[in-house]
Amino acid sequence: MKHEWRKKEKQVYIPKTKPEVIEIPEYNFLTISGKGNPNNPEFADYIGALYPICYGIKMGLKKNPILKNYYDYTVYPLEGVWDISDEAKNIYTEKTQLNKDDLVFTLMIRQPSFVTKEYALEAIEKAKIKKPNPLFDKVNFEKITEGKCIQMLHIGSYDNEPETFKIMEDYAINNGLERASKIHREIYLSDFRKVAPEKLKTVLRFKLK
Repeated sequence: MKHEWRKKEKQVYIPKTKPEVIEIPEYNFLTISGKGNPNNPEFADYIGALYPICYGIKMGLKKNPILKNYYDYTVYPLEGVWDISDEAKNIYTEKTQLNKDDLVFTLMIRQPSFVTKEYALEAIEKAKIKKPNPLFDKVNFEKITEGKCIQMLHIGSYDNEPETFKIMEDYAINNGLERASKIHREIYLSDFRKVAPEKLKTVLRFKLK
């Protein structure tokens, strides 16, 4: 039976529209890092570098399940870890309006636990041959542990996310918890190309100290 993350891992990927504390263990990811405004056309190129490799891994194993403990699965959703550049941090204050050109990001797609670094790197090389993309060279395989976090489902435009983060931060304060940094994670449950901004569903999450 295929592993469906929407059904099997609801606690991680389908939170409620109110803050909750969650412990996120170590997961495997394919990652790619960049900087700049996500509204720029170039941003889509980073996303486009991840998906061919992810589907290459999935379909390659379905045809030849050589990895131990393999099972069929649905490809995990796109995630992004967001921060601002070090230069911007030197001039920003709490009241400074965000300039999206100052953003730095790491986009990623989780891989099942049975996917090894060696197999992922082979998949990257195969993707380069099948459909060359200069950004394939920036894709890495990483093991990431988030640990204790607060998360919440945000419904609406990405530009309205600060309202949801304010709710999350107030929840942390009221429960004696402290946000580790301004870095945060977004998990994209909706395809922004097909869904109206007011209906977009995004998991928002930040680490706790």
